[in-house]
Amino acid sequence: MSKQSTSEWVDIMSFENKRIFITGGAGFIGTNLAKHFLDKGASVTVFDNLSRKNVENNIHWLQAMKNKNFKFLQGDIRQPAQLLKNFNEIQPEAVLHCCAQTAVTTSVKEPSLDFEINAAGTVNVLEAARKCGSNPTVVYTSTNKVYGNSVNNIPLAERKGRYEFADKNFEKGIPEDLSTDASEHTPYGCSKYTADIYVRDYCSIYDLPAAVFRMSCIYGTRQFGTEEQGWVAHFIISSVLGKPLTIYGDGKQVRDILFIDDLARAFELAIEKISSTKGQAFNIGGGPQNTISLLELIDILEKLTGKKIPHTFSGWRPFDQRVYISDISKINKYTGWQPQISVNEGIEKLFGWVSENKNLFG
Repeated sequence: MSKQSTSEWVDIMSFENKRIFITGGAGFIGTNLAKHFLDKGASVTVFDNLSRKNVENNIHWLQAMKNKNFKFLQGDIRQPAQLLKNFNEIQPEAVLHCCAQTAVTTSVKEPSLDFEINAAGTVNVLEAARKCGSNPTVVYTSTNKVYGNSVNNIPLAERKGRYEFADKNFEKGIPEDLSTDASEHTPYGCSKYTADIYVRDYCSIYDLPAAVFRMSCIYGTRQFGTEEQGWVAHFIISSVLGKPLTIYGDGKQVRDILFIDDLARAFELAIEKISSTKGQAFNIGGGPQNTISLLELIDILEKLTGKKIPHTFSGWRPFDQRVYISDISKINKYTGWQPQISVNEGIEKLFGWVSENKNLFG
């Protein structure tokens, strides 16, 4: 197969035979992206160290499709020589960098580990992309936590079952130019923002075509959510299995949530339009039309299960944002992307998948 330059991706709607490399590809987001691009005819390599509980089930699921374009490599982004070897062999045309230490609580307990994976690991990925010769498009999965405690400085109004931004300047949500003051982060926010900067800097200094997605509350099928990460899935799994929930804070905190299928389309468009998206950071979430509080999710789940969801309350966790809603107008302007799956539709989809796959949640 002949190599293709990144410029040939621009505004082309076909991914047939494109070589895509997904770090952290056994995780929830990576697995769904692998399926999405395999369905479009791409050649997909998933790279993962399988350290997260249950993710081997995702690899088995992908392998069971018996798609000749799928390849799994077990490895760790903290091993730069291994990464470069793989990149040199595969010559990827796009790298979807999804590998991360994902829990704020873990970052507080083990900040060095968090930095090694999220910051140093990302530099290893960027170096492999820079040196491999194929000049791949890189899309990095950052987080809304790069805004640190700045979000909590926005005045709030308390309503029944939820908080809302009281400042009319944030009616559309949090824009990309909100302060990222590094003095008000958790270690997780620091490591992810460090990587966020490096990705955009590699675009500027080395002309590596790269974009950043600052994501908010992605949820969907094949997500093994826990108390520390993936709260929508965690609530749904617990409700299906009849396990009690602990709510940290008062449950009125609000997030904009985005179903995984909508996120996959955002990746697709960012890659297709890399001539304009490169060097940019985009807030990616459900936006103002797809918000929900913890208490509101419990109400929905009680209707779906037909029973009360047992839950207790505990103290707020460090730097927990009372409200976070993504302003998604920038990604819409650059690519035309916007969410298509509503909160209720997405929750029902995930609830149905968990109910049909209880055996996966032992």
